[in-house]
Amino acid sequence: MVSKIRKCVCGRYTLKEICPVCGGETRYSQPARFSLEDRYGKYRRLAKKR
Repeated sequence: MVSKIRKCVCGRYTLKEICPVCGGETRYSQPARFSLEDRYGKYRRLAKKR
């Protein structure tokens, strides 16, 4: 389930896809859920070290 709250690059929260203040594109505010069966976690950690 995805949260309905979205966050703009200007830092404001809204329910709309376009920020009413700055006109920028908004994204969902919560990150993806953590899973122990993460297939690509090993590669993400290696990329983060570099």
